[in-house]
Amino acid sequence: MKIACLSGKGGAGKTLVAVNLIAAAAEGTYIDCDVEEPNGRLFLKPEKTQTEIVSTLLPEFDAEKCTGCKQCVEFCRFHALMYIKEKPMVFSEVCHSCGGCMLVCPERAITEQPKAIGALEVGKRGNIKVVTGILNPGEATGVPVIREALRQADGLAVIDCPPGSSCSVMESVTDADYCLLVAEPTAFGFHNFQMVHELVTLLGKKCGVVINKQDTPYEPLEQFCKEKDLPVLARIPYDLRIAALSADGQIAAATDEKMRCLFEELLCKIGGAV
Repeated sequence: MKIACLSGKGGAGKTLVAVNLIAAAAEGTYIDCDVEEPNGRLFLKPEKTQTEIVSTLLPEFDAEKCTGCKQCVEFCRFHALMYIKEKPMVFSEVCHSCGGCMLVCPERAITEQPKAIGALEVGKRGNIKVVTGILNPGEATGVPVIREALRQADGLAVIDCPPGSSCSVMESVTDADYCLLVAEPTAFGFHNFQMVHELVTLLGKKCGVVINKQDTPYEPLEQFCKEKDLPVLARIPYDLRIAALSADGQIAAATDEKMRCLFEELLCKIGGAV
């Protein structure tokens, strides 16, 4: 089973939930797809970590063979190619590495060359496999890194998605069996929560809600969940003790009995909903 943890904004508690969920399971795979700012490893502290470079393919032109027919430019729907001063130019930021330009070139003047865009770190914490996707600074998209990270899933997989509802989030939840929406009970948090709920609804995913940092119910969020028939599977209290554990890089479910029970019950509820 693959469980994707999402939130509409950063700081809502998505990583808190994902890390504690896999810790409560005590086995499986934790996959950090928040490749621009991965921090689940700070809590899980994997050992015997191995690093693998993630590359994407970019077209490279042979100037002697290229006749300037521009068939590659006309083919590229992403406008990643231009022909300037009798020379083809590649805009790597928008190239999707589809290989189409190479296929349509009548002179076979195009080859594909790898370009490193990030890395995967894979380690272990007991029976938990910890997979961390890391995007190199300045790269336009983390989707290729996310795809490689998701291929590491083994057994129960908890996917720590990027915040928001962008393409990288869509990639992270594509194969998920269940989506866990982590909500912050504030006006800003609720606004962004609605966007991520719309995304998983469009993708046809089963989902439930975890409300984090709750002291009193936030009525607009509660009413929304009722109207959309969204089950609230857990409520994590606004508790300085939990915040202190997280700030110290500790996993609450591993040190606090109430939190352990909360996440074990959450796992059971998700298992029954899938």
